[in-house]
Amino acid sequence: MKKFIIFTALLTLGACVNTPKELDGQQAFFAFDSAEISDAARENLKGQALYMKKNPNVNITLQGRCDERGSTDYNLALGALRAGNAAHVIMREGIESERIKTISYGKENPIYPGTGEKVWALNRNTTTVATETPTQE
Repeated sequence: MKKFIIFTALLTLGACVNTPKELDGQQAFFAFDSAEISDAARENLKGQALYMKKNPNVNITLQGRCDERGSTDYNLALGALRAGNAAHVIMREGIESERIKTISYGKENPIYPGTGEKVWALNRNTTTVATETPTQE
């Protein structure tokens, strides 16, 4: 009976986390001036971890980004915090730290061009870049 309950709980938990079909380009978004992981970002990152569990030959780089406001140094530090916090969520889900790299672009490499709150909100993210390692036979 215990095994059935544990199995059912695992199935239910798995149903709550959506596994991304493609890991490359996934984004977790942040509030203004914050590196705190929101519930939506946490679910996205858990889905990325689930994908990585199913694909052990995939490694990732988490790119921390910020909007254009604030100094370059401040945004580089904030981008590093965002990428690091995202990495911690994935590691808590059982992914080895050796499979995750982080980099901060701050405000220097925005994905979305333009200005204004809609664009700023899109640029406050971590973007996942996936790389596949050859499988050893």
